[in-house]
Amino acid sequence: MYDRETRFTMEETLNHARIEYTEKGVMHMASRRCTIIAISRSTAILGILTQFKIPDQFCIDVPEARIDRIGCVLNRVNANNTVEARFLRLLSERDLNRIFVYSDHPAHRDHKLDLRA
Repeated sequence: MYDRETRFTMEETLNHARIEYTEKGVMHMASRRCTIIAISRSTAILGILTQFKIPDQFCIDVPEARIDRIGCVLNRVNANNTVEARFLRLLSERDLNRIFVYSDHPAHRDHKLDLRA
């Protein structure tokens, strides 16, 4: 599926997010804070402040943009506390625009929220 998918360009952003996953099977739901450093419609690069064991599958919440539970698969864990994750579904342009509107990155200062969309 992913080998036939077109590559989407990554855009730098700076949003606060939450990683949610289950610990010990289905017994306990845990969540950790992170920062979305770069995002495209199919992937994201997350910055994590503390080191912990990240499972292969987890969900991302972006509470500022009101985007709940985006399913993700772990691609790569880098040495500089960044994680590359692949979304289970493509983000819509509307969701991507909402992330850019609530971003703290200086490149997204002029983004406005489109109420008609």
